[in-house]
Amino acid sequence: MTTGLLIVGHGSRDSNANGEFEALVAAFRAARPDLDVAHGYVELARPSLATALRELAQRADSVVVLPLFLFAAGHVKNDIPLALSQARQEFPSVRFIVANALGIHPNLVELAFERARAALEGARESSKTAVVVVGRGSSDPDANGDFCKVVRLLAEGREIGWVVPCFIGVTRPLFEETVELVARARPERIVVAPYFLFGGRLITKIREQVESFQARYPWIKTELVPHLGIDDRLLRLMDERLAEATGGERPLPCDTCQYRVPVSAVTEHVGGLKALLWSLRHGFTHAQAMPHVHAHRPLAKHVLVCGNVDCADGGSIPLIATLRRLLKDAGRDQDIRVTKTSCMGRCGEGPTVAVYPDGIWYRGVKETDAKELVEEHLLGDRLVSRLVDNIMQ
Repeated sequence: MTTGLLIVGHGSRDSNANGEFEALVAAFRAARPDLDVAHGYVELARPSLATALRELAQRADSVVVLPLFLFAAGHVKNDIPLALSQARQEFPSVRFIVANALGIHPNLVELAFERARAALEGARESSKTAVVVVGRGSSDPDANGDFCKVVRLLAEGREIGWVVPCFIGVTRPLFEETVELVARARPERIVVAPYFLFGGRLITKIREQVESFQARYPWIKTELVPHLGIDDRLLRLMDERLAEATGGERPLPCDTCQYRVPVSAVTEHVGGLKALLWSLRHGFTHAQAMPHVHAHRPLAKHVLVCGNVDCADGGSIPLIATLRRLLKDAGRDQDIRVTKTSCMGRCGEGPTVAVYPDGIWYRGVKETDAKELVEEHLLGDRLVSRLVDNIMQ
């Protein structure tokens, strides 16, 4: 019996990205000389999935299709099954088997952390570092949910200030709006980690957006780390998915169960007895607290403006009046309040303005800046970077 393995990639307009994919196929072929290993693309490159299936079926008794996709979305759920349906009709004597997509697995979580490790070790204080993980984005909710789970697993047990998921396209939150939001938490460093198997135009797009962000926020050290790429952990996972398919296994979702395998940096829970003890402990200690009831509507934003002598001389009193008028004109004076304060500790650099809950401080704000501050930050949720007090950040 001859077994053929078809490794299916997405395909890219960038020849370098296709070259990375084909190099991975070659590495797997070298590791598995017992298989007739071929490759095909769903779109944008050749050979096409249908052509590769047909050519492999002509020389194999059994064909295993291994989708080299991080998550099961439209291509895995629709394009591959349709191509297989046609191939089964054309080659009724050939057995066709489909493996699962790579999915959520400790190997990929560890590989993603490995790519970010050098940048994280260069941070003075990990609690002031944010990791923004960027995914492709899909119209399939399952795939988007699985990506967010991977990002959460990446954060588990590590002393990192923030680990945040976002997307470069198709769905939200998008990278540009996410990194703007992260900037308000005042990290000293942002590590941008693209959760992609290979390079290509989307990696270029991420790089351009990172460079644009760094130009706007030069006081936050922002670094783009490499995508996943070829690695032994990826090859071992491909072997695992292949074994599951040929063995007819449809395992429980134990790949990332903290009681079965070490997840990220969480290792102390592994083992059946510990799982039992945690279950018993949960039964004794679990409780729910009644939520606190507020007698007032919560504010969307609270703007504090220094009205002390130094800032008042700089024009903070007319600034307060103009901010309030603009918010009233916009119909937002009830949920965005402007409060005059006493000294805010930035004497000689005012008028000083602080916006909460964002925690953003501005200095040297003039009445002529009020319109931009309202339209951009208070209503548009975009920072006015030229006025940001980077010392307070």
